Amino acid sequence: LGLFLLATFIGGLTSGLSGFAMGIVLSGIWLHILTPSQTTTLIVGCGLLTQTYAIWKLRHALNWRNVAPFIIGGAIGAPIGVMLLTYINPAFLRTGLGVLLVLYSSYSLAQPAFKPVQLGVPADVAVGIINGLLGGLTGLTGIIVTIWCQLRGWPKDVQRTVFQPVNLANIVISAVSLTIAGAVTTKTVELYLLGLPLLLAGLWSGFKLYGKLDDAAFRKVILLLLLVSGLTLDRVHIDLSMIGRLSGVRQN
Repeated sequence: LGLFLLATFIGGLTSGLSGFAMGIVLSGIWLHILTPSQTTTLIVGCGLLTQTYAIWKLRHALNWRNVAPFIIGGAIGAPIGVMLLTYINPAFLRTGLGVLLVLYSSYSLAQPAFKPVQLGVPADVAVGIINGLLGGLTGLTGIIVTIWCQLRGWPKDVQRTVFQPVNLANIVISAVSLTIAGAVTTKTVELYLLGLPLLLAGLWSGFKLYGKLDDAAFRKVILLLLLVSGLTLDRVHIDLSMIGRLSGVRQN
């Protein structure tokens, strides 16, 4: 229980500080003490709270014109990704994505200055399609959009008000699918309620730290988390094939 609560606090802290990577942080610890089904259901439940809270906190920077292309693209790409599950092994994609994340984050950390990508709405829609496609295949729904926001060179608040609504939309779909699949049990709800105070404390602490970061420091935090994600992507995998068959959604 102590390890569970500690991981919950760290997950909330990560979400408050960066706006993503909470699932990888939590699964890296919870998978040692909980079942895959409990882990995934709890991560989705925590994500509903943390993403909603973050969007509310950053509502002053929220611009739906920035967000809409990615959601539209994701709605196109996700069904295609699910259909391709029959023909493509997601494990190979996770390994390849992990290598790309390590290379990208390592190179970017070694290059503190960069020229922002100046492309318009069609490019954002294309990135949304790729993000949805990867999400449909592997359940990894936020990484591509997060990297793209970095490349666009947007201020930190704008970045988070783009990739966090996109992540929230996918989390809502996952929450509905998991509920239909019967993954939400009494024991899981009890664990969620036990961890809720630590999750909120970590989230609050993370936002306090986030407020002290400038855009350059925020970029480094995101790159470091992308690096960690790339290194652990293939090892930290939750196999929910049963839930995937019931709901048509693969969640990692």
